[in-house]
Amino acid sequence: MLEHSRDLSQNPCHMCMPMGGILALKGVEGSMSLLHGSQGCSTYMRRHIAEHFNEPVDVASSSLNEKGTVYGGQENLKKAMDNVRRVYKPALIGILTTCLAETIGEDIRRIALEYQLETECECRIVTASTPGYGGTHTEGYWSTLRELLSQMTVPCAPHAKINIIVPAALSPADLREIKRWLELFDVSYTLLPDISETMDRPYGPAYGKISEGGTALADIEQMSGAAMTLELGGPVDEKLSPGTLLEANHKVPLVKLPVPIGLANTDLFFQAMISVTGKAVPAILQRERGLLMDAMIDAHKFSFQIRPAIFGDPEMVYALTGFCAENGMFPRVVATGGGSVSWREKVRLLVSGSLDPAWVMEETDMAKVLEQSKISEVNLAIGPSVGRYLEENADIPLVRIGFPIQDRLGAQRILSVGYTGTALLLDKAVNTILEQKHKTYRQDLFEAYYEREEAAYHAL
Repeated sequence: MLEHSRDLSQNPCHMCMPMGGILALKGVEGSMSLLHGSQGCSTYMRRHIAEHFNEPVDVASSSLNEKGTVYGGQENLKKAMDNVRRVYKPALIGILTTCLAETIGEDIRRIALEYQLETECECRIVTASTPGYGGTHTEGYWSTLRELLSQMTVPCAPHAKINIIVPAALSPADLREIKRWLELFDVSYTLLPDISETMDRPYGPAYGKISEGGTALADIEQMSGAAMTLELGGPVDEKLSPGTLLEANHKVPLVKLPVPIGLANTDLFFQAMISVTGKAVPAILQRERGLLMDAMIDAHKFSFQIRPAIFGDPEMVYALTGFCAENGMFPRVVATGGGSVSWREKVRLLVSGSLDPAWVMEETDMAKVLEQSKISEVNLAIGPSVGRYLEENADIPLVRIGFPIQDRLGAQRILSVGYTGTALLLDKAVNTILEQKHKTYRQDLFEAYYEREEAAYHAL
């Protein structure tokens, strides 16, 4: 059974748009995020992102106050850009809007262009509209990437590089794994955005206000001449898709792929690499595929017992639903705070062969997920930390994956993509359900015994 839900009232399973914009900018070399809005917004964003990655996160603010709200915040934003240039010396300033700036109708693009004319600005400035009430953090993420490409790419001669565009929910460990594959294929590429170093950096003797790493600005400019774009995320809306923009503006061929979690999804990624490069899958990756298949066989006698609720970013939920289905699990609740028509239809195909009915919910919240999980007898939750709501209220154990994870350590080191990452995720899911089973089965047997005895007594 499928449901299209629009309940956004309690404990939403998404964050707000500017947070996604910050995540996108954190993967760009030498960038600094600047929120045009109140100071509290940047503090809120910094806290959530820092707790997930366990890294220092700076987000500048124009600190709009009552006066700026009434008369306009242009001067606040220009002073903020002055301060960011002086303190951080960034290569790029990414200006994002908040609810307050959007409500008063600030034209941040005009202000940024005017500022560049008035000053000897040595850095690039990119702007993106990301009102908190305008959508989810994933929509803010994709919108910001589109603006980066729209405002930075330039016409250039065709070259052999391929573009790899990745979703917000992947960890630095995931991106390092994807980069390893690309190096094994010996292919030139531009990965956008690249948080593999910026959000998981080694300890060093000196602290840098802006992390090293990230996608080089020169590479972003040249993405318009790439041989192909591989956009990971599956059913990303056309209006949000950065790859669609490159295809429309610069005729760069686009292939949309699901996040490579699961055997089938990872196979799709490597099939695309074979098509682009004309090379066979390296032997080491073929061996990892065999190891995953062996792990799936080992796990199947346990995984078929799992009736999961899957929630989080649409791109991650889609990939995880396929992962569950191919391992004999029966997804009972599939939910996201965002979603779209194409997302709903593609998820419907993934769960159509399930022996148990699956509830598909978009633009929903965790209160609704909890309610339906109880009705559907869900016994495992898979998603970010907001799923502790199910742990606390229904004793449904949670496998933490995606963004944000704030109540456990090491989110930046969670590997879930590819054959190796999928095997690790499968082990985690099965072991979580086994732990719950062995923790409660004696009590369940005890209660069942006395229920039978009581029923027999009353039958006399």
